[in-house]
Amino acid sequence: MIDFGFDKIALIGAVALIVIGPEKLPKLARTVGHMFGKAQRYVADVKAEVNRSIELDELKKMRTQFQDAARDVEQSVHKEVNDASSAFQTDWNALGTGIDTPHETLASPAPSYQRPKKNWRLKRGATPQWYKHRNGVRTKALSGAARVARFRPPGFKT
Repeated sequence: MIDFGFDKIALIGAVALIVIGPEKLPKLARTVGHMFGKAQRYVADVKAEVNRSIELDELKKMRTQFQDAARDVEQSVHKEVNDASSAFQTDWNALGTGIDTPHETLASPAPSYQRPKKNWRLKRGATPQWYKHRNGVRTKALSGAARVARFRPPGFKT
């Protein structure tokens, strides 16, 4: 950029004092200072925008690299799964052709699947006591008479 030394700045200030005059020089200096500050902010904004665009381009490149790597991994996994599946199928077919099964075992129906019954007592018992107390879960069953006696207002006579 332009190289200003102390002697050049002093010469410019002396000429400005003579040409402009001492009355208008402070206002002019203030205006020049404001313009210089605006110019510096503008240059800083331009630099920041350029840096952001460069970083954005780098991020886009990295994203495409990661997508390509993920696609390659996905394709290799699919290839391996398909190879393993075809090898299993050929082994299974080879194994099935060598076995002779009696006809009566093929005629019997396969047992149907029955869903296991849920044991709700076991499930409720697996919850810790401190959790039940915190959330207001009843842990003991009360009879109807005990419940009435518990929630009866004090001083109530029957």
